[in-house]
Amino acid sequence: MTPLKDMKIAMASDHAGYPLKQEVRAWLENQGAQVNDFGCYSTDSCDYPDFAHPLAEAIEKGEFEMGIVICSTGNGICMTANKHQGIRAALCWDKPLAELARQHNNANVLGLPANFITKEKALEMVKVFFSTDFEGGRHERRVSKIACK
Repeated sequence: MTPLKDMKIAMASDHAGYPLKQEVRAWLENQGAQVNDFGCYSTDSCDYPDFAHPLAEAIEKGEFEMGIVICSTGNGICMTANKHQGIRAALCWDKPLAELARQHNNANVLGLPANFITKEKALEMVKVFFSTDFEGGRHERRVSKIACK
């Protein structure tokens, strides 16, 4: 189990994900996590790649251990983050998916679909995502084949 205290977590969203990001960020900080918000910073219309790319680059550089990305469906922001070789962003909409994303895929970014989940569901997924370890073993081989070299 990974404790959230002092964990460095990067977050990004678009305007549709902004309200949920604020809720999740407050919860994480209350648990002792160090959260860096890469944007956006309001519900004004914006483009998710402007925030997903800097988040992904920072995680690749090792500045943050893991991240959370949020947009209306979670699809676009996850697709953008996954353009980066060091990122394994998993779009999740329930607790078992979040758990398996960590156990089997060693996901390092949790993608949340703001328009399709409640705050409670989001926090449930965040809790399991950050408390679940990668199983390794047969999954290690598979995960190592994800990157394009």
